[in-house]
Amino acid sequence: MAQIHEGGCHCGAVRFRATNEPVRKAACHCRSCQRRTGSAFGMGAYFKESDVELRGELKTYEHRSDESGRWLRMQFCPNCASSVTWTLELYPGLRALAVGSFDDPDWLAISRHVWTRSKHEWFTCPPDAETFEKGSPPTPVKP
Repeated sequence: MAQIHEGGCHCGAVRFRATNEPVRKAACHCRSCQRRTGSAFGMGAYFKESDVELRGELKTYEHRSDESGRWLRMQFCPNCASSVTWTLELYPGLRALAVGSFDDPDWLAISRHVWTRSKHEWFTCPPDAETFEKGSPPTPVKP
């Protein structure tokens, strides 16, 4: 039986449902994610796009990396401005959901930290986590 994970934005105008396990889970310490979240890093659970159902109006902002030139399309609630989901040119076929936007964010554990060269000095990655100074290699999406 498929797992179901639900969540949404702060005001409830946007909701999502994800089925199955995420293809990847990561905390990203790049400056873009720090600015996007207003925090030390962003956390995403990346699902096959076909496993994610979105309800409600979303606004989109596209950012191009100054290092790779690839796009990142962030989608957020136009009412409360909560980051809900994003897609990356690097990961076709995947959709990330913000870990903090799940109704129960404790069902998954982040085991990968990327762009650690930009992490805050006071933060230490867990000793058993995979860490990458830059981004990690793409995970192939199986149909």
